[in-house]
Amino acid sequence: MDFGEAIRELKNGKRVTRDGWNGRGMWLCLMAGTTIPSEMVNTRTRAFVPAGDLLVGAYIVMFTAAGVWQPGWLASQADMLADDWSIVGD
Repeated sequence: MDFGEAIRELKNGKRVTRDGWNGRGMWLCLMAGTTIPSEMVNTRTRAFVPAGDLLVGAYIVMFTAAGVWQPGWLASQADMLADDWSIVGD
């Protein structure tokens, strides 16, 4: 499938991957936006964000070949133009 289809599948709650990625076991998922109540925001984070509840926007996360949960994944031009996307588990 192409990148547009992969994005649609992410929005439908699926995990997606590319055959062209070098590492095996890598995939993406979409994390929904959320609100973290003020009292739950840790001190380190509070140093960088204003007082009050912390509003978190939706974001794409990659599970890397090293087993790291990496928030904020961005597509490369190669990723956007590729037709080797697939749903994990299909």
